[in-house]
Amino acid sequence: MGFRRVKEYLAWLYFQYQIISCCEVMEPWERSMFNTILFTIVAMVVYTAYVFIPIHIRLAWEFFSRIFGCHNAVAS
Repeated sequence: MGFRRVKEYLAWLYFQYQIISCCEVMEPWERSMFNTILFTIVAMVVYTAYVFIPIHIRLAWEFFSRIFGCHNAVAS
């Protein structure tokens, strides 16, 4: 894929985002507020997943390793 095709594809994705989220019919200040709130929510979800999912995976690994008799649990 050339640089031009990637640029066109990203422009198409952005257009799809605007159509699906109805940003196309918003005023500029409404659009910026909507995008800011949406970006903040997505950033908080990604950060929370980054921080807490490894902890939960480790706890689940230890729990199931004790249930199935494998005593080689991950060292704390």
